[in-house]
Amino acid sequence: MKKTNPLHLVVCALLAGLCACQKTDIQPANGISAINAGKPEAGAIEGTAAFSTLVWSDEFEGTAVNTSNWNYDIGGGGWGNNEKQYYQAANAAVANGNLVITAKKQRVKANNYTSARLKTQGKRAFTYGKIEARIKLPLGQGLWPAFWMLGANISTVSWPKCGEIDVMEHINTESTTYGTLHWDNNGYASYGGNTTTTPADYHVYAVEWDSAAIRWYVDGVKFHEANILNGINGTEEFHRPQFIILNMAVGGNWPGQTIDDTKLPASMYVDYVRVYQ
Repeated sequence: MKKTNPLHLVVCALLAGLCACQKTDIQPANGISAINAGKPEAGAIEGTAAFSTLVWSDEFEGTAVNTSNWNYDIGGGGWGNNEKQYYQAANAAVANGNLVITAKKQRVKANNYTSARLKTQGKRAFTYGKIEARIKLPLGQGLWPAFWMLGANISTVSWPKCGEIDVMEHINTESTTYGTLHWDNNGYASYGGNTTTTPADYHVYAVEWDSAAIRWYVDGVKFHEANILNGINGTEEFHRPQFIILNMAVGGNWPGQTIDDTKLPASMYVDYVRVYQ
């Protein structure tokens, strides 16, 4: 969810020079529907690894965010997707064994809402593995929670050349969650899938990512797969380290600009984040 097109578009490649739609979040999932030859190939791709060794986790068992694991993004300005929130550390807390990210009706500077966005950038980054989190999501028009990853080289190559893996995104009051790739293939490209869930309950959202493919799961059930073998269709971005992000946006191009203020404050609960290799 950073700055590009919809996270649930199936595939879209903009001609070189027209990659202004930014989102790790931008241009909603209601935009482009054309199937592009630049997408990673679907189908069952033989995995190259079994991910059984826990190499990193945050179980959120303390009383505050562990800043040896997480940084905060701070600020407003739309975040490339015309979002309405101002991100600040005050909207993230650790309580009862959960990271709690809360969106509020609160004016800060030019923004009428506040929320939080945490990232492991500069602290933890991973190439391949099983990346999972157990999360309970709020339901409300205009809410956009996400669990996702960005290439650790974003500061040098920019987005989308760094690559983006959206493990889970949810908007509004839908019973659908989305998993999507965003990358550069001589212009912006994306490839995504979705599945039906009960987002207001805890679920384990995960990707299994190896040198052959990226596979998306909810509670251990696979719902989407992308072939990245040998960097097919420009997917070499997905053979490099990525860092983890947890956030909840308010408004934006995808969920729309109508916010149901009666649902605020609204909280996203993260029981744990774990990485296996």
